[in-house]
Amino acid sequence: MDRIKIAAVSYLNTKPLLYGIHHTPELMEMISLSEDFPAEIARQLIMNEIDIGLVPVAVIPEMKESYIISDYCIGATGQVASVCLFSDCPIHEIKQVFFDYQSRTSVALARVLFKNYWKISPEIRNATPGYTRYIQGHTAGIVIGNRALQQRSKNAYIYDLAECWKDMTGLPFVFAAWVANKKVPESFIPLFNHANKKGLENIPKVIAQNPISYYNLETYFTQNISYILDEEKKKGLEIFFTFL
Repeated sequence: MDRIKIAAVSYLNTKPLLYGIHHTPELMEMISLSEDFPAEIARQLIMNEIDIGLVPVAVIPEMKESYIISDYCIGATGQVASVCLFSDCPIHEIKQVFFDYQSRTSVALARVLFKNYWKISPEIRNATPGYTRYIQGHTAGIVIGNRALQQRSKNAYIYDLAECWKDMTGLPFVFAAWVANKKVPESFIPLFNHANKKGLENIPKVIAQNPISYYNLETYFTQNISYILDEEKKKGLEIFFTFL
């Protein structure tokens, strides 16, 4: 049988989920696993280069066929810490914003917040690698992932996109979900969910394997990121789709 091609985001926030997958031998025999940044995984899923991706949810409406196949996701019920608008001036003084080239959902969420929450219209600039050095003066930037955690010590103002969404809607936010572009065997889904759950049960081991100095990973994995795709998150996802 051909292996199921799965791609996951190469950020710290996926490490617990990946730990569980890598430590579930029965599952590893069924899949081939790769890692990349979110926008690239979205492209691979749309182009049918993979079967399942932990993809930015903003890509789902663009897909001809899509199935959320897991009870686990990358979400937040408050501050997410790693998806933020960074600035050296207050929000209403921002004149231009760089959008993270690695993101799709975060960029779409930022557009929603600019229009409906902050009610401002800064000049939008598509970023290229190294753009964070331009975040100064009246120029802000959306930064995601590990780079966002590092950026937190560099700017005077940090606007957490998940926290702002929660303030605007009263609902949690889903940044990425396990999405398939075709139906997968029914027997696969319980095993895949079990692997995700196993990872979340081994957070101390995940932290030990991924030492960093710029942020507290226990806080990140247990308080910032919310991994269960529950009904409240599904409601937030549906609201987000209406904005899209």
